[in-house]
Amino acid sequence: MSYSATVANRTYRFRDLRALLAAASPLRSADELAGLAAASEKERAVAQRVLAEVPLRKFLEEPLIPPEQDEVSRLILEQHDPVAFAPVASLSVGEFREWLLSNSGDLGALSWGLTPEMVAATSKIMRNQDLIAVARRCNVVTRFRNSIGLPGRLSTRLQPNHPTDDPKGIAASTLDGLLYGSGDAVIGINPATDNLENVHTLLNLLDEMRARYEIPTQSCVLSHVTTTMELMQRGSPVDLVFQSIAGTEAANRSFGVDLSTLREARQMALELNRGTLGDNLMYFETGQGSALSAGAHHGIDAQICEARAYAVAREFSPLLVNTVVGFIGPEYLYDGKQIIRAGLEDHFCGKLLGLPMGCDVCYTNHAEADQNDMDNLLTLLGVAGCTYVMGIPGSDDIMLAYQSTSFHDALYLRQVLGLRPAPEFEAWLVRMGIFDGRNTLSDQRSNTPLLSAFGNLSGGTT
Repeated sequence: MSYSATVANRTYRFRDLRALLAAASPLRSADELAGLAAASEKERAVAQRVLAEVPLRKFLEEPLIPPEQDEVSRLILEQHDPVAFAPVASLSVGEFREWLLSNSGDLGALSWGLTPEMVAATSKIMRNQDLIAVARRCNVVTRFRNSIGLPGRLSTRLQPNHPTDDPKGIAASTLDGLLYGSGDAVIGINPATDNLENVHTLLNLLDEMRARYEIPTQSCVLSHVTTTMELMQRGSPVDLVFQSIAGTEAANRSFGVDLSTLREARQMALELNRGTLGDNLMYFETGQGSALSAGAHHGIDAQICEARAYAVAREFSPLLVNTVVGFIGPEYLYDGKQIIRAGLEDHFCGKLLGLPMGCDVCYTNHAEADQNDMDNLLTLLGVAGCTYVMGIPGSDDIMLAYQSTSFHDALYLRQVLGLRPAPEFEAWLVRMGIFDGRNTLSDQRSNTPLLSAFGNLSGGTT
């Protein structure tokens, strides 16, 4: 079905729903690279007006990728709950936006009635403040060894990456992060090499530190899911199963995964029974542009592809999901303005679809962005109720070579917005003398027994 509108004696035509959605999307370099972006701001505004009149039901009737060609499309239709959809089933995209902004209650009951395309389409006609206001009302709580996503809480992933996976360097960064109250979402390492022995060593390093000091958190080495599966079979101490995912079957296959592999991995991890408070044990990362970079976007704009990845994520009841929003580079999100917009869109879409949504507030060194842009996005996401952010020494990931957020950034956000870590982790911080009970760093933290961790675990001296 084609769409059109006439404005000032000029007719704008969009050949199908995919073209309309792409033209309505706020400007980003990924869509320009793919040849999908609106030709002008005027055309973008017209497309947004036309999109506002599209019934939400149209996304069920007119799948962007035929389900017989794509398992993610099939999954989206299988997930759809008509009962949950009923309160908004008669609305158009524009009416749904108004409904979201005028409805003051929790939106959790709606999530399984929505498809990613519905949510992403609505975000395209929303201002940044709209995205923030609605996402803030979506409370998504998950549990493994602590409780992530409770109201008034902000968690962090402690990311102690090292360019050679040196245990001493990783242990030092981990200790540094813990002493600043970071790590309640996960202590998660991106390994420099994905071989079995290396990942096994890192898993044991993190698990020994966690167990010795009874840290109520979870660890993860972000190896490929098939590596993690083999290590589980060998008896390695796997808490969370990680995988990068995307919004089309072809893009996921470019990552070397499909839905059946993820189901098998989750079942293997459940059988380990390592969680103490819950069984949310999957960890997924996404990012706008991944499907395009794999040549697997099917003519769909970057933001819609990203939202479709959230259907994959929620199928597996994850503990954590985050968009690595500026990581792919300026070819996909050119500058700070585009990165900020994409981060708010992703967070809104993920939360409305029922996910424990975090964000790696980041950029690459060749993007037209700087740390002030990241400060802006970090603060906006904090207001929007973001579940967690990254904690990296000095904001500079020396292994992945990109800029993110530091341990101090999380302290800033918690302080200015009155946010606190996960309750179990906060109690541990107080017990260890790292926090003083008032959500601030203790003056006595230099005496914490945790300071012996680096010497004991890495073979060095404190």
